[in-house]
Amino acid sequence: MPQALRKRSVTIAGHRTSFSLEDAFWQELKNWASEEDRSLNELVAQIDGARIDDNTDEGRGVNLSSALRLAILARLRERLDRATSS
Repeated sequence: MPQALRKRSVTIAGHRTSFSLEDAFWQELKNWASEEDRSLNELVAQIDGARIDDNTDEGRGVNLSSALRLAILARLRERLDRATSS
């Protein structure tokens, strides 16, 4: 069942920025920040910085919403790989 996109706002380097995420991705992002004892702003800033620093063809032109989804997906895949290889 498709989820509606919701606009979210955070502060990165003193500037408000917005992105759109489905509730499932938003919840995973909040869980990630909580598990690392970090604020959402810090986590989003880290992912945003990695997106900006990515000089590969794959990384160029990726918007923040997509970068967040890809980072969440990569984290979940990594956790699944660890769980299944144990």
